[in-house]
Parts: sequence; C-alpha cells; structure tokens
Amino acid sequence: MRLPRRGRRTTAAAAIVSLALAITVGTQASAAPAPDEGPKDTVPVQQYEVADLDTQAERTELARTGTPIDEVRASSVVITADAADATRLRDLGYELTALPGTAVERNDFQAAAPSDYHTYADVLTVVNQTRTQYPNLVTSRVIGRSYQGRDIIAVKVSANATVDEDEPEVLFTHNQHAREHLTVEMALYTLEELTTQYGTDPEITELLDTREVWLIPSVNPDGKVYDQESTGSFRSWRKNRQPNSGSTNVGTDINRNWNYQWGCCGGSSGSTGSETYRGPSPESAPETQVVANFVRGRVVGGEQQITSHIDFHTYSELVLWPYGYTYSDTAAGLTADDAAAFRALGTALADTNGYTPQQSSDLYITDGSINDWMWANQGIFSFTFEMYPRTASGGGFYPPGSVIDRETARNREAVLLLLDYADCPYRITGRESTYCA
Repeated sequence: MRLPRRGRRTTAAAAIVSLALAITVGTQASAAPAPDEGPKDTVPVQQYEVADLDTQAERTELARTGTPIDEVRASSVVITADAADATRLRDLGYELTALPGTAVERNDFQAAAPSDYHTYADVLTVVNQTRTQYPNLVTSRVIGRSYQGRDIIAVKVSANATVDEDEPEVLFTHNQHAREHLTVEMALYTLEELTTQYGTDPEITELLDTREVWLIPSVNPDGKVYDQESTGSFRSWRKNRQPNSGSTNVGTDINRNWNYQWGCCGGSSGSTGSETYRGPSPESAPETQVVANFVRGRVVGGEQQITSHIDFHTYSELVLWPYGYTYSDTAAGLTADDAAAFRALGTALADTNGYTPQQSSDLYITDGSINDWMWANQGIFSFTFEMYPRTASGGGFYPPGSVIDRETARNREAVLLLLDYADCPYRITGRESTYCA
C-alpha cells in the first residue's frame, strides 16, 4: 500500500510564513520574566536577522531572553518575533533587521498550505490502515492523552510485532513543536518504508527480524491541530495548548519540560509568554509525561530496551547530541567514551543525509531537553535531527509540499544506520567489548 502523500498536491493559495502569523512569543530578561501582557495567540510576527552573534555564549545570552532561535548563521541568527518583542530586544542592545517579504518569496518557493500536510486525523487513519494491512509487522497503542484529550499513539514495527521480544529497540519521536509538520511526514515515511520493503529489501528485512522499532508520530497533537487546522492557514505555533495558571498565556515548550537539568542553566524561560517556557515543573506538560512514562515502561528486567532514539525537528539540517545544558564535551554521566561514541555515530548519521553534526550546546545552551533526559536518565543514545530546510529561504518551518517526499526519503539511510547500531552504539568506536559484552 502506498500511503496517501499530502506533499504531492500543490495549492495555489500560499500561506504567508514569515509575516502576519499568529504566535506566542514573549521575552524574558535574564534577571526576571517579562510581564504577562495578555494572550498573544493572534499577534502578527515575522522573522528577523539578529546581527553580531558569533559565539555560543552570545547566542545563549539571546536565548536567555526567552527568544527561540530559528536558525544559526555564521555571525548572526534568525528569530521569529512580534513587534513588541522586537522592540524589547532592540532595547536590550540587539541589532534586528526584518527579513523583507517572506522566505518563500525570496527564493521562488511556494509556501506550504495546511492541506499539503497530513492532519492529525489523517495520521490516525494511515496508522490504522497500515496495521490492518500488515498485522504481523505493525501494532499500535494509545500511550496517553494530550491536555485536550487527543490520543498520543506509539506504533511498533517489527517482524513479530505482536510479541515483546528480547531485541534492541529504537524510538523515533516527532512533532514536539507544533509547527514542525514535516516531522510527522517523516514518521509516516518511515512507517511506509519499513512495511512495504520488508521481505523485499534485504537490509530492512534483516533489521526488522532483529530489532523493534517504535514511532510516536505526534507528541504534540493539540499544538499540531491548532497550528494547522484552526484558521485555514498556519499560525506558527510552537508549544502545547495547556493553560498556564495565573496567566492568560497558553502553552509549555515540551522540549524544555523534561526532568533532567530542568531550568538549570538559562536554556529555557520562566515566562509563560515565551516560546521556550519550561512549565512550572518538570513533566508538568501531560505530553512530556506520557512519552516519559512510555520510555520508563520499556525497562524490562531492570534493563532499558530502547538503546537509540531520534527526535525529529525542523529546521536547519543538523544532527545534534547531548548535552545541551553545558558547553563541556563531558559532564556527569557523559564520559569521554560516551562522547566519542555520540560524536562518531552522529557524524556517520550526518554523512548519509548531508546534515551538519555537532553537540547540541555548540549552538546555544538548552535545558530540560529530551536528548539530555534520554541519555542521562535512561542511558539511551539520543539524537535530534533538524530537518529541511537549511535556511529560512527554503520555506522555514513550512517548506512547500512538493519537497516532502524528497526530504523524508533523505533520512532513509540514517534511520537504517541507527537501527544497525542499535545492538551496541559503542561498536562505532570499537568499544563493544568494553560496553556490550
């Protein structure tokens, strides 16, 4: 069965992706949160280039204002902000230049329309159809529900999917950030490729005979629906849709809400209006807790069955690994051997797709992230893939539907390589006898 591909359709009415989008963007000075100025769901935003940011420390200082960084350039960054936030940043001494027009217009791309991408309901339909067609290869289950009550599903793909076998497990998560719809397409591509090619492609057949694969297509279904379906055009929404106590602002950044070094190091915001708001406590977002509980539930006989993980995001074409909370290559729970294995495997993954490999904090400090938690708390080799485009000129968070097939297939070899090394990631540095005997 060929899954229905939304990306094959083109739409004449392009969505404006850099101007007049609704978003929650608040700022937090390093010393104190920004005041609650009321709900910002309908505030227009656009992208700006922020000049003279050459180092990790300078980029981190900007991030500590509560401003998420869309893209890192050689000596500047690109951010998305509303007019009030742009004014605050200028008052703090930052040099902002509004990017003229839209990224799509500058390069003759057609911005994606919401209909170019699978909806949340489409995803459930595709999973159910695939499970019906491949009952021995695919199972799925609801692992919990979002704040608004939508099912968060985990899909298992393996040669004997109905049985929990003693095989290395690999987890792929997608769509922590609502507007990153290309990541959901990545989940559906992986599901299709593994099922349709089993028994035909020798590599996929061997891997599914010896591995168990888990896909969570949408960690943040409420945010996805809100961004994609609520108005007929994209809203550039990032967070979940959970109300914040004592504030009219809505949403927690799920990828700053994980229970390792949460809020430790200026890599997230305590302001409810910020796009990087970390929540009032670790795992306060129900979506974070659902996925964390699922991962904890894969501990069998005292041993974590999941050995490897990719969390898919957009955009910038990067392969990232822990830690994000510190600039140091090694830290508590991350030895020189661990760091070498991350670096070697991350570089090998990037060699397959042309992404740039680096430690997460090489960009700027983040805390409470999924990668840091997966490794430090569960011992899972965890990577983030920032997918297409490399820059805003390719469509930013909303690349045109015409690139979906190409850009998801671009990660085929990386997915298979991670599955190959799932038995012992240290094998890539020749240390399997030490760590995987």
